[in-house]
Amino acid sequence: MDNWQRIDSVIRWANMTINYFALYIGLPRGENLYQIKKGNNGISRNLAYKIVTKFPEVSLAWLLTGEGQMFVDEKLCGVQIPFYQVDVESHITRLDELAPDREMVIPQLTGCDLAMLYNGKAMGCSIPSGSIVFLKKMTPEEIIPGLEYVIVCQKIITLRIVRTSERWLLRTGKISTIFSSRLPISSRYIRSWASWKLKSKIELCFQESWKER
Repeated sequence: MDNWQRIDSVIRWANMTINYFALYIGLPRGENLYQIKKGNNGISRNLAYKIVTKFPEVSLAWLLTGEGQMFVDEKLCGVQIPFYQVDVESHITRLDELAPDREMVIPQLTGCDLAMLYNGKAMGCSIPSGSIVFLKKMTPEEIIPGLEYVIVCQKIITLRIVRTSERWLLRTGKISTIFSSRLPISSRYIRSWASWKLKSKIELCFQESWKER
């Protein structure tokens, strides 16, 4: 995690915009932070002290060096979740080709393999377009009806709720029965499949501001 990614992690955790964060910690303007974002400046001790003065939960050593955990209190520390800033339905099958844009730490959230954006509209208000979705790879036996999953087939990738009647079809490999009546795609393309369970989501509320749902 580079200098800006560490600053950005604190800003997102604080649920602030860059400019508001700068003013809050005592900087005259956000330009100082934007220079770090551009790679022109590093994190000075003065800046780090300003941040930990306002946010004593954040580790000074981590802020300056990137070593250790983001938070001083172990109870606030969470597993770093790789975040890919691309659409899940377009890129979930290309993970081997992608590198995470950043690592996200959400203390209350456990058991996630990765996070991606959801830019679709099929889930409506339950998962608005632009949300970050946190996912865990699942086996057919682990699927629980009524919850959201990303179903990945050769020709179909969709984030949807798995219904009770569909669980048996997924567990027995008869996934083509679920989709054949809804999509004009040959069943030979949807025999091999995988699923990712939606563990949580963060809805993008305002520019540069995130809210956990």
